[in-house]
Amino acid sequence: MRAIRIQEAASHRLDEIYRFTRERWGQKQAERYITGLFAAFEKIETHGVTSKPIPAEFGVDGFFFRYERHIVYWRRLSTGDIGIVTILHVRMHQVGRLREVFGD
Repeated sequence: MRAIRIQEAASHRLDEIYRFTRERWGQKQAERYITGLFAAFEKIETHGVTSKPIPAEFGVDGFFFRYERHIVYWRRLSTGDIGIVTILHVRMHQVGRLREVFGD
């Protein structure tokens, strides 16, 4: 099985999601949500989550899937591993942020 690599932007977003959720709904909920995200990352390789290609108009190469209130963006790295690029709330503007974090 390929490794899951959390890239820098995704790491920052995970921290933000945890802090926000903990402040808003408590530590147990924050831990449940983050644990669920990591469980979803592990399902990418086995197609346990339904990923779709990022539309061409975004100008980046990768995939995405929805986990509750967030969209997880990932790509296959040159090593074959899975790179979690970023995680955006469903209400966040995506085009600019995707180009920024994918580095394309």
